[in-house]
Amino acid sequence: METIVQVKGLSKTYGATVAVDEVTFQVYQGEIFGMVGPNGAGKTTIIECLEGLRKPDAGSVSVLGVDPQQAGQSLCLRAGMQLQHSNLPDRMKVWEALDLYSSFYPQPADWRELLTQLGLEEKRSTPFSKLSGGQKQRLFVALALLPDPQLVFLDELTTGLDPHARHAIWDLVRDVRQRGKTLILTTHFMEEAERLCDRVAILDHGRIVALDTPEALIRTLGLEERIVFSLDTPLPADFEKTLSGNVRIDIQGERVVIHSTNGRKVPLVSELVVLLSRLGIPFRDLRTEQPDLEDVFLRLTGRQMRD
Repeated sequence: METIVQVKGLSKTYGATVAVDEVTFQVYQGEIFGMVGPNGAGKTTIIECLEGLRKPDAGSVSVLGVDPQQAGQSLCLRAGMQLQHSNLPDRMKVWEALDLYSSFYPQPADWRELLTQLGLEEKRSTPFSKLSGGQKQRLFVALALLPDPQLVFLDELTTGLDPHARHAIWDLVRDVRQRGKTLILTTHFMEEAERLCDRVAILDHGRIVALDTPEALIRTLGLEERIVFSLDTPLPADFEKTLSGNVRIDIQGERVVIHSTNGRKVPLVSELVVLLSRLGIPFRDLRTEQPDLEDVFLRLTGRQMRD
């Protein structure tokens, strides 16, 4: 696979604060590469170094074969950028923004087609201030696609959006990748990275603590699956010993959580239901929870995700 982005030993500090600490990774053509972690983990600083908006203190960065600090305007013609904090004049209409920004590029994509493809046709004459949060994000994605770029940067694209708008943006990101674009996105929503990304770098305190596909990260760490249910009567004292394999039970009032390592021959949920029925213990609201990237983050950092 062709390497689109090459980062080696990237570091950036602000006074006594180490924002990025010797980060190394590659991004390949046609993939969605995600950087995930809490606010302050270094995601935006890294992406701004890739975009040429911020100068690294140490290390090397190559984007589309050039140094972003030396590329100047040429990189802007080949890479689209949706920044974490963006804005437009309140009275500027959707079509006016697209028409104006398209004039910045020698061979822009047809903004009228983007208007339709991104579901903004009905809002073409709507002032920016009257757009919803999801519609504003669609507009910023359209602006990022105007140079018809090989590479698209998306920084915290769905922060502040409601679940419906977030899922709509996810569909849009998948569609952009289907057009042959390479995407680099940052997020502190683990579900977003798990749904969208081919590979994910988990960052904490400016360092990459894990990098792989979401599936591989979950599988190789041997994370636990969970069964959650509620009871009106307490479990027997020796209940945990009656279940096969390595299990752990947490009881929080009426709520019971049973943790089990993946790879069991007999599904724990089947064994549990049979055992509860045989003992005559009524239960309700039973569900299974598979390990996810949030669990990976907790295992690697030992603390909850923070906003």
